[in-house]
Amino acid sequence: MANRITQGFQEKLIELAVEDLFPTKSISVSVKHGRKYAQVISSIREVGLIEAPVVTPFKKGKGYLLLDGHLRIMALKELGIEHVSCLISTDDEAYTYNKYINRLSAIQEHKMIAKALQSGVSEEKLASALNLDIVTIRNKRYLLEGICPEAAELLKDKAVSEHVFRALKKMQPPRQINVALLMNDHNKFTTNYAKALLEATPADQLVNKGKSKKKNPAILARQARLEEESLALSGEIGSLKNKYGKAMLDMTSMQAYLKGR
Repeated sequence: MANRITQGFQEKLIELAVEDLFPTKSISVSVKHGRKYAQVISSIREVGLIEAPVVTPFKKGKGYLLLDGHLRIMALKELGIEHVSCLISTDDEAYTYNKYINRLSAIQEHKMIAKALQSGVSEEKLASALNLDIVTIRNKRYLLEGICPEAAELLKDKAVSEHVFRALKKMQPPRQINVALLMNDHNKFTTNYAKALLEATPADQLVNKGKSKKKNPAILARQARLEEESLALSGEIGSLKNKYGKAMLDMTSMQAYLKGR
């Protein structure tokens, strides 16, 4: 019989005293002067704590081990808040939890901000809560304007900066899709890589063609050939991924069947 899957978290949040939560890592004092901590403080002050810290009870003795949310707890202490609702984990291994948790990508952040604004939250209130200026909020709000849906889908869960999207907006939709595929295949989402691909984009694939730049025909031909090979390779990789997933499913089913005999 196959091993039973156990639930990783308790179903309900539990309110705990902040002083009963013990960190699993030390936070440098310099972190308090960083932008991220300032955002956490500002967000809690304006709208309260949104994401509950994750803890697990000590096997012996009183208290809870803090697996995720060290900055939030530090901010609560600074604000004088004594109790917090926590998510209780059945696994006491912080590494496992942090390895599999997904942080907000640029597109997810854009959607969150757009939804908040549609719900009636003002740009000023949102900027104050996130400790950002109005211009940054607006840039995040209009992040996907000029980006085709297919390219956005390819990059929706990737750590991509706003500068990458600015480069993509200078390209026509088919080119945006090709560039997004290349970035995914090479697992490379840096601004410099996006700019390099923009530089290698033919004038007829740009939104505003502008003045054509003089380039060595041999270099252009080599760039085109490399991109064609990369795209062909991406197709092969996608096919292998699909076959691998099916093979793993078949093997898992066979293993469960053999264990049950």
